[in-house]
Amino acid sequence: MSEHTWWRGAVIYQIYPRSLQDSNGDGIGDLRGIINRLDYIASLNIDAIWISPFFTSPQKDFGYDIADYRDVDPMFGTLADFDELIEKAHSLGVKVMIDQVLSHTSYEHEWFKTSRENHTNPKHDWYVWADANEDGTPPNNWQSIFGGPAWQWEPRRCQYYLHNFLTEQPDLNFHNSEVQQAVLDNVEFWLKRGVDGLRLDAINFCFHDAQLRDNPAKPLELREGRGFSEDNPYAFQYHHYNNTQPENIGFIEKIRALLDRYPGTAALGEISSEDSLKTMAEYTEKETGLHMGYSFELLTDDFSPQYIRETVSRLESNMTEGWPCWSISNHDVTRVATRWGGKTPSSDLIKMLTRLVSSLRGSICMFQGEELGLPESELTLDQLQDPYGITFWPTFKGRDGCRTPMPWQADQKNAGFSTGKPWLPVSDAHLPLSVSEQEQNPLSPLNHYRQFMAWRKNQTALVDGEIEFIDAPEGVLAFYRENQQQKLLIAFNLTDRQIQMPSQGQLLQDQAPSSSLNESTLTLAPFGSAFIQC
Repeated sequence: MSEHTWWRGAVIYQIYPRSLQDSNGDGIGDLRGIINRLDYIASLNIDAIWISPFFTSPQKDFGYDIADYRDVDPMFGTLADFDELIEKAHSLGVKVMIDQVLSHTSYEHEWFKTSRENHTNPKHDWYVWADANEDGTPPNNWQSIFGGPAWQWEPRRCQYYLHNFLTEQPDLNFHNSEVQQAVLDNVEFWLKRGVDGLRLDAINFCFHDAQLRDNPAKPLELREGRGFSEDNPYAFQYHHYNNTQPENIGFIEKIRALLDRYPGTAALGEISSEDSLKTMAEYTEKETGLHMGYSFELLTDDFSPQYIRETVSRLESNMTEGWPCWSISNHDVTRVATRWGGKTPSSDLIKMLTRLVSSLRGSICMFQGEELGLPESELTLDQLQDPYGITFWPTFKGRDGCRTPMPWQADQKNAGFSTGKPWLPVSDAHLPLSVSEQEQNPLSPLNHYRQFMAWRKNQTALVDGEIEFIDAPEGVLAFYRENQQQKLLIAFNLTDRQIQMPSQGQLLQDQAPSSSLNESTLTLAPFGSAFIQC
């Protein structure tokens, strides 16, 4: 791929700074810790890192509530540390993407402090303000993702403000052109510092319905989603009006125009709408849109060939021009090893999942620890930090279970993450899966990850080829990946039993053989895979 299209088919490694590596003993990971672990990350043969927020923040939502978009929170380090991080990553051939949280700010942001004072200040309409109903209730029925009404009363103005997330995360009013420009100026600050890309958090939440129309009710049987079980009022509605408004397309075009002034940069949009696959296609369909989009369709509990095929096929039918990005784990959901593998996921399953997500058409986001096959950490209520999990305990335990610190050295205090008390406990179940333990085993998930990602870089069909699904025996997901240089037939056995299917061609073996091809019969081992040159 050219330097300007490095992102097409790229493997993007997500870093959650709090939990990667603590360098100063305060129990919280930091930028210096990332710098110290960049050699390890580069050894994974990934193409880029995406760093979750490290900006100045009161940390009510662990950095996704930003008080200053142009500075590093002291708990993570300094701007000089970030500049050094970029320099070292680039020296290792690794691109750097950063989170940008544009739809809302922290309630401690100076913009909000000014806006809430009265109706006449210079930023009086930089946030979404609305009068109460005659009986004092909120202006409409919109709900917050974190539970309860999406409106908070502000006595200084005697008005409600909108918050799609926590009450401490007021939504900006993107119908105001000054807000749009101020947000773009903040983005450009980091482009000037040399970042290669942006991961745009909740990008479809920027605009709201200016008429503040009520969302329609959703039938009980349809109340499901990423953490939106039927006990969360957010699931009670179709979210037609509090996000994903038509005006958002115009703002995305402005983001793209800005990035085009910095050749080689790219934007990845996080999208969660009523029809996320359709929205992904809309937001990436032209050269004026985002470079990539991803949603949560493969971050669910459904692990079946039918579901994966239907999901990817539906996106492919919508996305005729754009470029997708897929992930099966991130900082918001139960780790995939547990979600799809249960309490005792096998090593073979972990390896197969790495291959599967890396073989779909698109780019890939891989969450830190995914290369180790880390399972979800089991935490007690008193150990939780996530306000989402605390609110909905015990039916929904929040996001802390996937955010616990990386296990580096099994025989060190806190597995080598920190010399102080970690902000979340290191899981005992992770110690046998630590980097130090896996590096000693040539057949470990970690070494398989390194070998496979190195091999993948040389398979051009996997990087940028088209995808075509084919029928296969029950339990098998099979498809072609093809470009002008190469055509591959790829098959994955999603079961714990051996499966045979007809096939022809040259089986491409690597360091972890899990299939065999004799004459016209392909034999897939339990959780096995096959890459066949056609």
